[in-house]
Amino acid sequence: MSIVARASGVRLTLHVRPGAAHSAVSGPHGDALGIRLAAPPVDGRANQELIDFLAKTLGVPRRAITLASGATSRHKVVDVEGIDVAGAAERLDSGGRATLHRAARRNR
Repeated sequence: MSIVARASGVRLTLHVRPGAAHSAVSGPHGDALGIRLAAPPVDGRANQELIDFLAKTLGVPRRAITLASGATSRHKVVDVEGIDVAGAAERLDSGGRATLHRAARRNR
């Protein structure tokens, strides 16, 4: 599951693909959520773009997002404070991917 509840928010398991034309949620990728990033994987720019993209998409401040693991990997685990599973799934699902909503309902 790519979105898991935590005491102060959620934990996201992500598979990121840097170097895209624009940043977007690309949908499920195995047990993770696929994210395309409009930044190259150089000098931490992709990680910075990921944090900026998630903050804007989830409606939380950048300081609420912590990269828990995967700083140099495409497989990343991110903690987000101040949001619940249903809210995160709804905001990440704004592109019409109903699979995220179904998965979030199972975890309530």
